[in-house]
Amino acid sequence: MHKTAVRSTIAVGMVFAAGIALAGCASASPGSSAAPTAAAGAVDLSGVCPATVTIQTDWNPEADHGHLYQLLGPNPVINADKKSVSGDLFASGKSTGVKVEIRSGGPAIGFSTVSSELYKDKGITLGYVSTDEAVQLSASLPTTAVFAENDISPQMIMWDPATYPKVKTIKDLAATLKANGGVVRYFQGAAYMGYLQGSGILPAAQTDGAYDGSPAKFVTAKGKDGQQGFATAEPYIYQNEVSAWGKPLSFQLIHDTGYPIYPEAMSVRSADLSKLSPCLKKLVPVLQQADVDYISKPATTNKLVADLVMAFNNGWVYSEKVADFGVSQMKKLKIASNGSNAYVGDFDETRVQKVIDIDTPLFTASGSAPKAGLKPADLFTNEFLDKTIGF
Repeated sequence: MHKTAVRSTIAVGMVFAAGIALAGCASASPGSSAAPTAAAGAVDLSGVCPATVTIQTDWNPEADHGHLYQLLGPNPVINADKKSVSGDLFASGKSTGVKVEIRSGGPAIGFSTVSSELYKDKGITLGYVSTDEAVQLSASLPTTAVFAENDISPQMIMWDPATYPKVKTIKDLAATLKANGGVVRYFQGAAYMGYLQGSGILPAAQTDGAYDGSPAKFVTAKGKDGQQGFATAEPYIYQNEVSAWGKPLSFQLIHDTGYPIYPEAMSVRSADLSKLSPCLKKLVPVLQQADVDYISKPATTNKLVADLVMAFNNGWVYSEKVADFGVSQMKKLKIASNGSNAYVGDFDETRVQKVIDIDTPLFTASGSAPKAGLKPADLFTNEFLDKTIGF
């Protein structure tokens, strides 16, 4: 999994977590090995797409990935050992004539990048690759994004508003932390942190790369420190499920500091783009509609997400209530939105160029230089999007 998007493993063995229990497993439905048939009047993906469209995510099931689980038809088959779920691929309630398999990332793939998984297993059709990961690995593991599942990243820096009532931004927080001896904890190696440090928004002296995903140090600091997180999860979890904290958090999105990556963009191996184009021409609009349908009516899919988390039972704790909160935040913060036009899922060339400009010197200095002469067109295409599908 890309280090800029490492998720918190909140409540893994922590006494701070309350109200959540891995009480059992979602039962694996028997399913059918027979190839599905496209329903009358439905989008027919058979013949142009693989018999099973395999999608690699970068983390455990969560609301941020809800648009994928929205694709699953009735009676999905849960593979708890492989941390995956599969079933007939549905579009707006109708079978498309192919199956879909959704694989978890993060601990399920040894915290590897999705880019490396795409090249390790050529059976994977699409994978989640954030813009900065695509830039970093453009020379060695080139990928092309075809659908932006969210317009902006939910990644954030959070702090205690009771301790720092005047802090409104990460830059404000940095100055206050310096005066109070506090730090912002984050996962070491995160590209966005290189940007925040290098731009002077959050000097290195006010950071600590030893974050381990648990709430322990943040709680113990009693509000003195800040921490990385995701606006779609931690604000709810810390207030409602981390009993030793139990109060609101304030935060600023990394996006709003000037680091405009597209998170978890659905991407293919660049060399396979031409071969997959007939499939993508039909599949990408299905992905767009699934995104719209999920954000509009998330309840059924959120239950499935919570069931999958229990079935996989790998230490990740995530409830339906957190998923519901995640959807509300995606709406409120315009994480899931049409962006600057009337349709969902497109990439803006200027934004991608800005990420290239920011990250190229950072990655070059760290020994993973991007492709020489890298251009936005190397990293994405909007050619498969249906401009009539939007929020």
